[in-house]
Amino acid sequence: MDSADLTVVLPTRNEANNIRTFLATLPEALRLIVVDASTDETPRLIQEMRPARTTVLRCPGNVAVARQIGAEAACTPWLLFTDADVIFPTGYFERLRQHSDCDALYGAKLSRDAYDWYYRWFTHGQRLAHALGIAAVSGSNFLVRAEALAAVGGFDLDLSCNEDSELGWRLQRRGFRVRYDSQLFVFACDHRRLRRGVLAKTVHSLTRCTLLYLGLLPRRWRRHDWGYWSPYSEEHS
Repeated sequence: MDSADLTVVLPTRNEANNIRTFLATLPEALRLIVVDASTDETPRLIQEMRPARTTVLRCPGNVAVARQIGAEAACTPWLLFTDADVIFPTGYFERLRQHSDCDALYGAKLSRDAYDWYYRWFTHGQRLAHALGIAAVSGSNFLVRAEALAAVGGFDLDLSCNEDSELGWRLQRRGFRVRYDSQLFVFACDHRRLRRGVLAKTVHSLTRCTLLYLGLLPRRWRRHDWGYWSPYSEEHS
């Protein structure tokens, strides 16, 4: 896999405070598709800072819809899904290219400052789940072969969160090779959800993911995020 084979797909919503840092760590040679639902200066900043190899699409939908629109707009065999509140460390993309023999790959998300203990705890949980045969995908750090994504029908557009984990499970169940690399990590640079309550975030994610994995989450509940996005969106406004 080289730079010409990869498109970075980035959903954004009022990320003006994060987007400069994110773009500063993204190689210029890579294609970037941004699917934006912002009411702030995010799209303008992106177009000013990265005018080349960048497409900005407007989409008022949820994060799953944004990821799917970005995937369908891409024309490369590989798609890297990520978020604007992370940064890529030196050597990230060199390590990423070593995994072209799988269908999907996900890595860890760590922190260089606040809540380092939480991210390391979460990474241990990812490693354990993967060892048990359950992909614990993070949409901040998720590489997928475009053909595999299309074969399973793409993202579940009803899901307003946990769309990344659900897609990883469907890929596994269809027999696609999903790998985890704990050394392929990104760094979180925005901890607002954790500041609102580590326990609340953890219980929210574990409850929804368990119900989704077991097929017990009613369709009508999939469309509701249980308060996951609303306070976060207000903080961005």
